[in-house]
Order: sequence, then C-alpha cells, then structure tokens
Amino acid sequence: MIQTEPKKLVSQPTHRDHWLVFSDDWGRHPSSCQYLIQYLLDRVDVTWVNTIGMRPPRLDRATLDRVVGKIHGMVSPKPQRAVENPAPREPRVVSPWMWPWFKRAWDRSCNRWLLREQLVDILSRGSRPSLAITTIPIVADLMDELPVDRWVYYCVDDFSLWPGLDQTAMAAMEDRVVHRADILIAASDSLKDRLATMGRKAELCTHGVDMATWQSSTLPRFDWPAPIQGPVALFWGVVDRRLDTTFLTHLAKKMPHLAIVLIGPTQQPDPTIKKLPNVHFLAPAPTRDLASMAQASDCLIMPYVETSLTQAMQPLKLKEYLASGRPAVVRRLPSTEPWSDACDVVGTAGDFVVAVQRCLQKGVTEEQRLARRALESESWECKAQDFHAKVRHEE
Repeated sequence: MIQTEPKKLVSQPTHRDHWLVFSDDWGRHPSSCQYLIQYLLDRVDVTWVNTIGMRPPRLDRATLDRVVGKIHGMVSPKPQRAVENPAPREPRVVSPWMWPWFKRAWDRSCNRWLLREQLVDILSRGSRPSLAITTIPIVADLMDELPVDRWVYYCVDDFSLWPGLDQTAMAAMEDRVVHRADILIAASDSLKDRLATMGRKAELCTHGVDMATWQSSTLPRFDWPAPIQGPVALFWGVVDRRLDTTFLTHLAKKMPHLAIVLIGPTQQPDPTIKKLPNVHFLAPAPTRDLASMAQASDCLIMPYVETSLTQAMQPLKLKEYLASGRPAVVRRLPSTEPWSDACDVVGTAGDFVVAVQRCLQKGVTEEQRLARRALESESWECKAQDFHAKVRHEE
C-alpha cells in the first residue's frame, strides 16, 4: 500500500461539543445509540459515521441488496430520520469507503488507512471532536489515528458470540477497544459484568422507550394483509437463528388458528420456521407503523432461544411491547426477568403456548398494568441525560 504523509486536522473554535459516532447506519433502523444521540442533538454537534457491516460478504440476495445500499450511501449520502425527532437538528452523516473484511492484519490495515484518510479530511472542515463514541469493535485500529480527546465504548452486545461473524477477529478487536477506551458504558448488567472480566469497569445505561410513540392516541388504524386472518401473535426485529424454533413450532401446531407474524429483516433463520403454514413474514416497518401493528395484534411475543448470546441481549422491543399496552409473552432471560410482573415470562415451549392462550382470553392483567407504570422513568430522554452525564463525568 502506498504510504502518504498523514493529513493534519485544522481546529476551529466552537461553543458546542462535537462528537464523532461510529455505529449502525443512521436512519436504517432504530437503535439505542441513535435514540440517545437524537435526544442530545440540541446539546452537541454530531458527525455520524455509517460503517460497513461486520459480517463477511456472502453470495446471496440480502448481501447484494446491502452492498448496493452501502455504495449508494457512499456516493450520495442523504441523512434519514432514525427516530421521531424531538429536536430540529440532525447529525452530519458520512459514509466512508471501507474494505468489507477484517480477518487478516492486511484487511485491518487497509481499513485503518481508508478511514483515517477520509475522516481526517472530513473533520478538518469543522471543529475538533471532543469525544468519539463507538458501538462496534471494527474501529479498534483507528483509535490512535484520529484527533479526538476521548474515546467511549458503548457496549450494546457481545459481538464475539454473534452468528455469521468472524468471532476470533471480532473478539480481538473488541479487546483492543475495551482496553483503549477512556470510558465504557454497558447496556445491561450482563454486559457490564463481561467487561469486568476483561479488566475494565463500565457504567450502566440501560435502554429506554419512546412512550409518546407507543401510547399515541393518533396512531392510524392498521389492517393486516389478506393472508393474515384470525388472532395475531406479533414479533418484530431481526428474524435469525436467535428465534427459538421449538417455541414457534409448538405454538404454530398447538394453535393453528393463530397467525404468527414476524416483522423485520431475515438473516438465515431456521428453514423449519418458514415451512409453518400459519407463520407470516413481513418486511421491516417504521416505528410508528409498528406501533399501529401492535395495536392491531392480540399478543406480542419474543420467543428467543436461551444461549450465551441472548443472555447478554438487551432487546429494545421489550419496553416497546410493554409501552404499547398489549399483552406480551417473552422468553425468560436476564433482560426480561426484571419485568416478569409486567408481562408473561416463560422458560419452556409448553408454558409459551399456555401464556399466549391466556393472553388471548384475558389480555393484560391489572397487576401487569400497574407494573408497567415503571416505564415512566425509562424514557429515552431520561436515558440520554444519564448517558450525557456519564461521558462528561458528571453526577
């Protein structure tokens, strides 16, 4: 690779903090980082870096569509709204060119060079970032290359366990991020404990919920497409191997009159699920549409498997399910156990079916309704304030 003289950053005075954020594509789908940043745009200027996916490219339609989308974003980036915007500001969104592999040292060196050359040039046109935040480990080799004052690792998942990733490479890069970051913030107690085993102390900032959206009185009525008839059990999110095939199969066969609707991108789920006649797949939908779909459903379900990966998860949808006011049945996991008084939390396929049947007959119990009042202190606005205080070392 041709070595060039490093570009120099020209700093300009500013009265607002400038943050540099590395995360999932802005506006592609809601994420905890996007919610937090959206609520902080009235306080800080943000340059949001859309990064390439962590999964190695595959020869399939999903990857082709993703590649086309990434190239379009790199050539003519147009920021989209990620969530319901509480402020008139938007981040400056950039989509730098990247090499889509991370396994070899050469791959990582290539990405370090590509990102540094592009980002230093972009950042030189504005103020020096006081803070860089990353939710992904693939920036590990870039942390000593950019002119920022401090780095924050906002840990939202255990990527070393994610299916489809080069887990050895991800673990090595995350280890470097963990030990290089100045501040660590974890989205769950299990992730906080995991970072502790790596020798670092992390602050806790759990996910929030946008109550105004999920409890809006102006949601449009939603009518299910023709193939979906009868009572509806609804799930939204990534449809992949984290869904428990046994739970879904048992539910589909014990309740053949029930329409089981899975909304979201499909990433190689168990083929058995697709063969179930009363399971329906719908494309990803905006948050407001999901809120309407929730109101048109009879029960919301979260049938995750119990694995090391799901044990570390902090699903955004859990508090959304509860905020919607609809009955909910979820797998017993560290993230769902604290809300066992607000929904039906189950551990077996048999109990899953029984709980769904109860929800269809009786709905949300009075005890669950009262327990859900705790959501009033779980708004994204409150979480954003907490996050802002933690990264600025404020109490």
